[in-house]
Amino acid sequence: MDAPTAPAWYLKLPPPVWTLAMLLCAWLLERSFDWAGIVYFRSLPLAVISALAGIGLAVWAARTFAAAGTELNPTSPANKQLVTRGPFRLTRNPMYLGLVLVSLGIAFYAGTLPFFAVPLLVFLVCNRAFIPFEEAKMQRQFDRQFADYTRRTRRWL
Repeated sequence: MDAPTAPAWYLKLPPPVWTLAMLLCAWLLERSFDWAGIVYFRSLPLAVISALAGIGLAVWAARTFAAAGTELNPTSPANKQLVTRGPFRLTRNPMYLGLVLVSLGIAFYAGTLPFFAVPLLVFLVCNRAFIPFEEAKMQRQFDRQFADYTRRTRRWL
């Protein structure tokens, strides 16, 4: 087994912190530029459904991790076990999907372009930074078991 790779500086800030920072930037953009505050599409029902689905999915995943006795921290050196039950049967990254859904719900509530950029940016940060780091760690640690899991369960949906 290879030695663990140290996480890059940007991985040390957890994804919810990145999401909050992006939402703050969207809010500042909306307040700073006339074009940014134009409402393009606003829907309270879609906002509520998306945000509640995201929160529910993330909480379900966190509780599944807690029940398994493994770590929530994406940059932990190792995990106690590979969790494949609960929401992890449907997606390998339910907590990240939850963040995307919550930020999409906020975008539907605000209805402006800066806020609609946030779910896309959250997806990109998770998909390009956090997930590759975690998947490499899980592959090193769980080898064939993780390879089998990735073959039967999609990264997102």
